[in-house]
Amino acid sequence: MNVAVIVPAAGSASRYQAAGAVRHKLDEDLGGKPVLQRTIEAFTKYDSDEFSIGPILVAGPHDADEFAQFKERHLDRLGLLGARLVRGGRTHRWETVAAALGELPAGDGLVAIHDGARPCMTHDLLDRVLRAARRFGAAVPAVPASDTIKRVLEADAEPEEQDRAASILGLAPAAAGPQKFVAGTVPRTGLMLAQTPQVFKRSLLVAAYARVAGSPTDDAEVVEAFLAGSGETSRIAIVEGSPRNIKITLPADLALARNILGHREPEGKPAHKRF
Repeated sequence: MNVAVIVPAAGSASRYQAAGAVRHKLDEDLGGKPVLQRTIEAFTKYDSDEFSIGPILVAGPHDADEFAQFKERHLDRLGLLGARLVRGGRTHRWETVAAALGELPAGDGLVAIHDGARPCMTHDLLDRVLRAARRFGAAVPAVPASDTIKRVLEADAEPEEQDRAASILGLAPAAAGPQKFVAGTVPRTGLMLAQTPQVFKRSLLVAAYARVAGSPTDDAEVVEAFLAGSGETSRIAIVEGSPRNIKITLPADLALARNILGHREPEGKPAHKRF
């Protein structure tokens, strides 16, 4: 069965850079290659008698100048892997996926959508999600929510509250401003943390994206809403994900990805500037 792959890579990585990074997370060195290249390689190195991977579309920034810079950084390497770079959406992730869907050549089979900043996917995980999607029409890898989950609210803290807390902790008083407070505890029974790749029968995904509304945060949510609006019960299968299948969001995640994949921190120039 044919499996087309869409890798959304249009985000600005604002949280990553706000945490002190000097480069986009997809450009960071991961064993001598950029993170984005490692992510694409996870698909190109996949070998199966049941599934054929391709085409692979990497959806970069929508802005023409930013897309040109994106191509300059990644086209040579990703092109050698057989990936094609296309422009993504203006604002939201779902817009980027929709734009890439429109660029797929005619065909059927499955579509796998995978985060560009999730380079630690294993072939075993890909096997599980592809087989489940072939059987049920849609499948998502997920791991149990093991930590206690708090619902929070944000409010202005009075200076004396902050001073008292700082005194207890032996810290300097913080400036008054917004502060998060616990609003309640969410029971974690039945809760799971979704990962990617999320895989769908192409006809189902195209139909769902033709009716997308709101600001869904992943592709399963788009399909959930479509099925509910069609009066159908959701049959999106959950398969076993992996705690190693991390998404790089902050610089500490990059260090963890290097440990998972067995790569050292680089010395000298970043990977995309090496020859």
